[in-house]
Amino acid sequence: MRAFSITAALAAALAASTVPAAQAEPVFNRIASFAVAGNLPAGADWNAPTSAEIIAATEDGNTLIYTDSPGKRIGFIDITDARAPKAGGIVAFDGEPTSVAVAGAKALVAVNTRESFTNPSGLLAVVDIATRKIDVTCDLGGQPDSVSVNKDRMLAAIAIENERDEEVNDGEIPQMPAGDLVILSLKDGAADCATIKHVTLTGLAEVAGEDPEPEFVAFNGKDEIALTLQENNHIVILDGKTATVKAHFSAGAVDLKNVDAKRDGAIAFTGEQAGRKREPDAVKWLDDNRLVVANEGDYEGGARGFTIFDATGKVLFESGPSLEHAIAAIGHYPEKRSSAKGIEPEGLEMAQYGDDKLFFVLSERASIVGVYKDTGADPQLLQLLPSGISPEGAVAIPGRNLFATANEVDLVEDGGARAHVMIYERGEGEAAYPQIRSTETDGLPIGFGALSGLAAVKDKPGLLRAVNDSVLSSQPTIFTIDATGKPALVTEALPITRDGAPAQKLDIEGIANDGEGGFWLASEGNSDKLYSHALFHVNRKGEIKQEIALPKELSANEIRYGFEGITTVGEGDDQVLWMAVQREWKDDEKGFVKLVSYKPATQEWGAVRYPLEKSETGWVGLSEISVHGDYAYLIERDNLIAEAAKLKKLYRVALADLKPAALGSELPVVKKEEVRDLIPDLKSLNGYVIDKVEGFTVDAAGNGYVVTDNDGVDDSSGETLFFSIGAIDAM
Repeated sequence: MRAFSITAALAAALAASTVPAAQAEPVFNRIASFAVAGNLPAGADWNAPTSAEIIAATEDGNTLIYTDSPGKRIGFIDITDARAPKAGGIVAFDGEPTSVAVAGAKALVAVNTRESFTNPSGLLAVVDIATRKIDVTCDLGGQPDSVSVNKDRMLAAIAIENERDEEVNDGEIPQMPAGDLVILSLKDGAADCATIKHVTLTGLAEVAGEDPEPEFVAFNGKDEIALTLQENNHIVILDGKTATVKAHFSAGAVDLKNVDAKRDGAIAFTGEQAGRKREPDAVKWLDDNRLVVANEGDYEGGARGFTIFDATGKVLFESGPSLEHAIAAIGHYPEKRSSAKGIEPEGLEMAQYGDDKLFFVLSERASIVGVYKDTGADPQLLQLLPSGISPEGAVAIPGRNLFATANEVDLVEDGGARAHVMIYERGEGEAAYPQIRSTETDGLPIGFGALSGLAAVKDKPGLLRAVNDSVLSSQPTIFTIDATGKPALVTEALPITRDGAPAQKLDIEGIANDGEGGFWLASEGNSDKLYSHALFHVNRKGEIKQEIALPKELSANEIRYGFEGITTVGEGDDQVLWMAVQREWKDDEKGFVKLVSYKPATQEWGAVRYPLEKSETGWVGLSEISVHGDYAYLIERDNLIAEAAKLKKLYRVALADLKPAALGSELPVVKKEEVRDLIPDLKSLNGYVIDKVEGFTVDAAGNGYVVTDNDGVDDSSGETLFFSIGAIDAM
């Protein structure tokens, strides 16, 4: 058994992707995204949650078919032009589709129709793809999960999970009735219900052997079936033709080291988890003798990676936490899942693209797909692809050099992103994502995320500072970014400390240089969390040397949407700090926010009023302020996402216009000038428009840089967009 450092492998892969195209390996880049709400039928509730869970493709590769469990339907997407996917309609069911596979001109859909956990039921529906009609249904005698078809489309296998009730006995098994495996014959894609065979799986697993709960099923080229029993931590190999068990073995456990095992608001790969059960979810055959499983875990385990076994159960490769480390290096580590199952690898896909056999590992919690090359020995990590929120299923279409993911989470009820299908194409060129990643310290990646403010390093073109907000509440940090290459590199992490310990109760939203090697930080308050609106003066070692509370003229009217950026004008005793307040406070006229000034030498406060754009939905506010030359540059944005997003712009105000009046008096209104609409930049990676454009600065060479806040991958795709908009003086 071998394991290796995937972080280093990823760095090599990213470097290779930037060499001239004639020398570089082909790469995947996202070319389109499709919100599955766009497939809702006429009269449907637009605000009802949708989902895209398991996904398949027609044999010509021109149509995608996905399951939408909450909507009790499957959806079709026309990808004849893969860069411009079109809604293809739906087929509705009297139950929840859990899986779909394609056999010729038919789609085989597993449908859960259970009345209760103790009375499970389900069916297999055969849908004619051309007519979108249900030809026949077969009673499966239980609640189905995964469905798979063999290579010659003569057999179908369906995992009958009969899943447990997590509210009963803390979700422990056994919880009867037991699950099993259904195998049936196909003819021209149509299921022959009379050929159904139930394969009994009781008595095999060491964990609750009387209650097998099959999860995922896959055929190899010899019509052998690999079946995972996730809760039972077991894998079964069956002969698909004779419907008999050939072999079975425990999925085993992993001793994890260098993992973040605590949910504590900090990313620290210093923990251990001994004897962690793999509890695999998806399984795919790499060839007729090797299979790979995604160790998502369930109620007792989760090994945070993937494992390659041979058909007898011998471990050929164990990834351990290496995928998790690679994901952390691009800012996608889900810290809130640290005490549970980390990144939770869940889905898998495998296909041959030209000379390369590739497999894809889907991380549910990090919203990332790891692309690996199967070498026959240690797999090679080639790329990490951004994939919406919670990729559940994927389908490879190598004949068209395409790949697609289905992302199950729909946040419409919270005003967030809808469930999406995302489409990628493989070809020559550079990997567009990530746009920023971190280097290693002592062999481990610098963990970062929730970047909320930027500042330039004086006299050093391409060198920037960034801060993170309260998502990483126990790890307030000033990051150094080298933006001279692609992707940009987080090279250093300077902890912000108070009395020698990480400072608490900070929500850092802005950073500025103090002119003496230290920094000014703006913290956004939140009374519900005992966070105070305040300014902090930090020395070059990251130590807080001064905390400046707001004067009563400001604090008396505060709301939680406070300082979202800080910048400086002048030096020494003439230095003035300017802070952008995100939204209207209690004493502000609607549509106007304050730009607040503070002069450290005299402790004088003042303000001007800034006019916001109007929005028919959501709210509009400021996210950053940064001075360059004769102007203060501000990010103004709405809080909307994807198709609803309308305002993500960079404006500027002349410094000559920043003439603060005393707090409590009539404040002057400044004039603003639009510099750049950032929405085209936010669309450049062909995902949906992200709401939180939060950082902007101009470097020593006069180039503007923008960064987005990924919320620490909490109800977010986790994507951090970091890009230059070029010479700011030329705009």
